[in-house]
Amino acid sequence: MTRVVVVTGTDTGVGKTIATAALAARAAAAGERVLVVKPVQTGIGGDDPDVPDVDTVRSLAGVDAVQLVALDEPLAPDTAARRQGVAIPSVRQHVARIRELLPSYDLVLVEGAGGLLVRLDAEGGTLLDIARDLTFALRRRGPDGVVSSPVEVVVVTRAGLGTLNHTELTVTALRAVQVEPAGLVIGSWPSTPGLAETCNRADLTRITGVPVLAVVPEGAGSLPGDDFRAAAPTWFA
Repeated sequence: MTRVVVVTGTDTGVGKTIATAALAARAAAAGERVLVVKPVQTGIGGDDPDVPDVDTVRSLAGVDAVQLVALDEPLAPDTAARRQGVAIPSVRQHVARIRELLPSYDLVLVEGAGGLLVRLDAEGGTLLDIARDLTFALRRRGPDGVVSSPVEVVVVTRAGLGTLNHTELTVTALRAVQVEPAGLVIGSWPSTPGLAETCNRADLTRITGVPVLAVVPEGAGSLPGDDFRAAAPTWFA
């Protein structure tokens, strides 16, 4: 069965896209067929548009990537869509589209926009809803009677001050809908970490009970694709 990893963050700008590319590169290096799905991308219009996250992932990880919705202004998706005067798919429609893509891949990574509770549609749906709906839609009962799902959630977090609170809030929100996060990724580890970063690296697991899966060095997104793909597996525990 295809594995699904939903990648969320404790906030915007924490390094979700680079972390997603690292997860993709590591799986591809192990021989897996990998797809990255970005349900909603904002900020792609205007005089200084952002580089679409899917383009960054393709360049760094060398895997397939698809963007389902693109909106002009760098705002929360529901706000950007309302200001642009366009209708965007509901979370239920995003889940259906992701499920259609699963059979062709061994691993599908779903990268959110902003934090876990950022609204992705006009109905108030969030990445938390996508993670929950995929988890329950894909769960199966094994021969031993144990129910399991191929869906995992990875939380990308900051290294510095504030990360303990933001990370624990995100983990608590996931557990409230019976989704246990598989791990944390520190999205940008400084070349000269200070006391806060060093303590946080140990304390993140202590306060959340969730393991740190990887630590991505700052500047990793600036590496050439070949160098990124070679280095990414070494960032994982």
